Amino acid sequence: MNDVLESRLRADLDAFRRDGVYKRLNWLDSPQAARVRMEGRGEVIILSSNNYLGLCDEPAVVQAGKDALDRFGAGTGSVRFICGTFTVHRELERACAELVGTAASLSFVSCWNANEALPATVLTEDDLVLSDQLNHASIIDGIRLAKAITRCQTGVYRHGDLDDLRARLRAAPDRKVRMVITDGIFSMEGSIARLPELAQLCREEGAVLVVDDSHATGVLGATGRGTAEHFGMVGEVDVITSTLGKALGGAAGGFVAGSEAVCDYLTQRARPQLFSNALPPTVAASALASVRFVQAHPERVAALHANARYFRGRLEEAGFRPLPGETPIIPVIVGETAAAIRMSEMLLEEGVFVTGFGFPVVPQGEARVRCQVSAAHSREDLDQALAAFRTVGRKLGLA
Repeated sequence: MNDVLESRLRADLDAFRRDGVYKRLNWLDSPQAARVRMEGRGEVIILSSNNYLGLCDEPAVVQAGKDALDRFGAGTGSVRFICGTFTVHRELERACAELVGTAASLSFVSCWNANEALPATVLTEDDLVLSDQLNHASIIDGIRLAKAITRCQTGVYRHGDLDDLRARLRAAPDRKVRMVITDGIFSMEGSIARLPELAQLCREEGAVLVVDDSHATGVLGATGRGTAEHFGMVGEVDVITSTLGKALGGAAGGFVAGSEAVCDYLTQRARPQLFSNALPPTVAASALASVRFVQAHPERVAALHANARYFRGRLEEAGFRPLPGETPIIPVIVGETAAAIRMSEMLLEEGVFVTGFGFPVVPQGEARVRCQVSAAHSREDLDQALAAFRTVGRKLGLA
C-alpha cells in the first residue's frame, strides 16, 4: 500500500473515532426479525431494519430460496446474455411489473445498479434529467454517471418544490427528453413525494417521471403496491425503480419497471446489466415468493401501518418530536452527528438497536435517530422500545 494513502486513511479514521462519528458494525447471529441475537449483546429489538413486512425470515420466503438452490444451483457463472438466464428471473420480473403496475420490468443485482443504469443508458446529450434535492445517493450518483457518459444536461430542484421544478423544465425547451426523478418515500425523512402534482406537472411539460419506490414497495397503499397505490395512481407512473432488499424479503436485488421498450433497451445496452451476473437464483426465488406473499396477505401491510401509527403517537406522548409523516420511517432529530451516534449507543445498551445518522448522510445539524417499524413487531416489542427511548431521553435531556 502506498505510504501516503495509508497514512491519510489512518489519520482520517482516528479523527472519526475522536469526533464520535466512527461507525461500528454489530454482528447478528440469527435471522433478521423483530428481535435478533446480537453478538455480545444477546437478544435485542431491531428498530433499524428495512424489513418492513417481516419477510426476511418468513418460512415460505426462506423455503423458496432453498428450493431454488436445489433446482438451479448457486448461479450461472456469467452474465445473462452470454450464458443464459434462469426462468425464475423471468417469473420475478413479470411479478414485479404486475405489483407496481407497469408493462414490464428488468431485475438488477441492486436498486443502486438500477438507478445507475436507467439515466446513463436511455438519455443522450440532447436530454435533461432533474433530481429532487433529497433523493437517495444512488440517484445522485446515477445522474452524475449519466452526465459523464452521455453529456446530458442535469440539475437539482428544491425538495418538493414544484414551482422550482416547473421553472427548470421550462428553462430547457430545447431538450428532446426531459426526465424527472424522485424518491417515493424519502428515506431519511420518511416523507412521501407529492406524486399527483408531480405527475400532472410532468404531463403538462411533456417530461418523463421516474419514481424510486425502494422504501414504498410493500409499504404504501392498502396492498403494498407503493406510492402510486397510496395516491390511487397505479399504472400512471412512467418508470418505477425499486428494491428487493427491503420489504420484499430483504436479501438483495432491484428492478426497473416501465414499458416493454424501456426494459428491452436496458437489456440491450445497460452496462450494469450487461457486465454483471444475474441475481443468485436463491435471491430471485425468495423475492418472487415475497411478492406473491404481499399480494396474498394485505393484512400484513395493514399491520405495518397500524404499528407505525402506534409507535409515532407514543413517541410524541413521551415528549419526542419525530418528523411528521405516515410511513414506518420515524426520524427523531437530535442535532449533531456525535449526539445521534451516542443516543443510538445508549439505546443499544437498553436492548434496542436503532441507528443514528449524521453528516454527510443528512445535513450538518440535522443528525437523527431513524426508527423503522415492522409489521413483525408486537406491541410488547414496541412498548419495550418506547420505554428505552424514555430512559435514554431523560438521560440526554431530550424528553
